[in-house]
Amino acid sequence: MASVGVAPSGHKNSRGTSMGAEKLPDQMNDLKIRDDKEVEATIINGKGTETGHIIVTTTGGKNGQPKQTVSYMAERIVGQGSFGIVFQAKCLETGETVAIKKVLQDKRYKNRELQTMRLLDHPNVVALKHCFFSTTEKDELYLNLVLEYVPETVHRVVKHYNKMNQRMPLIYVKLYTYQICRALAYIHGSIGVCHRDIKPQNLLVNPHTHQLKLCDFGSAKVLVKGEPNISYICSRYYRAPELIFGATEYTTAIDIWSAGCVLAELMLGQPLFPGESGVDQLVEIIKVLGTPTREEIKCMNPNYTEFKFPQIKAHPWHKVFHKRMPPEAVDLVSRLLQYSPNLRCTAVEALVHPFFDELRDPGTRLPNSRFLPPLFNFKPNVHHCSVSFLIDDVTGNMQVWGCMQGLFQEQWGNSLIFLELNQILLDIRRWKEILSQLLLVISLGAFSKAMNFDAYKGNSYQGSFIDVSSYLTSGESRKKMEGGLKYFYGS
Repeated sequence: MASVGVAPSGHKNSRGTSMGAEKLPDQMNDLKIRDDKEVEATIINGKGTETGHIIVTTTGGKNGQPKQTVSYMAERIVGQGSFGIVFQAKCLETGETVAIKKVLQDKRYKNRELQTMRLLDHPNVVALKHCFFSTTEKDELYLNLVLEYVPETVHRVVKHYNKMNQRMPLIYVKLYTYQICRALAYIHGSIGVCHRDIKPQNLLVNPHTHQLKLCDFGSAKVLVKGEPNISYICSRYYRAPELIFGATEYTTAIDIWSAGCVLAELMLGQPLFPGESGVDQLVEIIKVLGTPTREEIKCMNPNYTEFKFPQIKAHPWHKVFHKRMPPEAVDLVSRLLQYSPNLRCTAVEALVHPFFDELRDPGTRLPNSRFLPPLFNFKPNVHHCSVSFLIDDVTGNMQVWGCMQGLFQEQWGNSLIFLELNQILLDIRRWKEILSQLLLVISLGAFSKAMNFDAYKGNSYQGSFIDVSSYLTSGESRKKMEGGLKYFYGS
């Protein structure tokens, strides 16, 4: 599903024979795998989207606030598809450039994308400014989502480097991937939402700051255990194998697979699995990962455990990429692209991978000597937070809390960590994710320079950040983080 700044996908990129496998036997065609269907783009009434057309709406009016008239002038179409149309517009009152996504709305239902976007508030997720409805002469109802405008996409950045016959600088690969994982850690943990369409076209980039924002939540959904979901979801090149196998009870791990495909594409300059159909997509995956084992197939879809797959050996990951590619990059790809969804690392686990250590170095700069975009700007929520409350509400397990508290005290002392834990408590539902996020904060050392250590004592804390973008890197802290994650995730 296309969105802000979408560029149409190009034709399949041909890769050399270095992948080391021919097309799989014809028996693969016996798989009952649904292929991509052709979808005609919805014809949108041109009114409101032509260059120079003025759209007038109102905002506010809640909590005693007066309503304000806002006028937008349509400038150009930047994306369109079966969902509707996205156009760039300028607010006449403020001069601000925005993107307006216009979609046909079924009057019988609420719009799930709108409901999801109202929950989102994160530096690496595109912001919803407001929304309004419009109608046509045919009495069709359209929902208009007014979004922050970000001019570029990762898709176009990759195409730019390909056109220049250059590799994307590794610092950008790290920056973009880290911010993707940060966005996923937020929507998976804080909101409980699976995006279900992670791809370079849905990753917006500011070309000056290189801040990345995840967009297009038209396919996003809160996944509830035990409730079936459609498997025909996600763009083909980035579709997790369990979806290809028709699984309906999948998890947010499908986003992790997609993120792994994006990382590999940034490293290669072209899609890792450029399948031309549903079956061919599985062929491309097997050519790299090898034939899935019976246990791996069971994890993806038990209905296929008796299917006789041709036996293909896995292609070594280090041979997939250029020999000068850092082993940490290859290792992270291998951890994201696992057949078994439960064996893929989570977004939080990916954030503390050694591949991103350079981003944690305060001296790291962009190739043009500018500073990196904000990567550790945790949002504080200033409240009192007592130890007894944390023990009772977070873990309900004195043994686990004792282990954690010892780690906190060794790192900073009791009080300093509680502010961030309180914020995470407000944002994250499951305690395992709470503790994982907390360990992440420890590993990054985000508060080591940001707090005045002597100012806060005792079992409660109330204060504010001085400079949350200041942080320290510590190999020892990262080791503790990795150990903590293994402990809580049982891996």
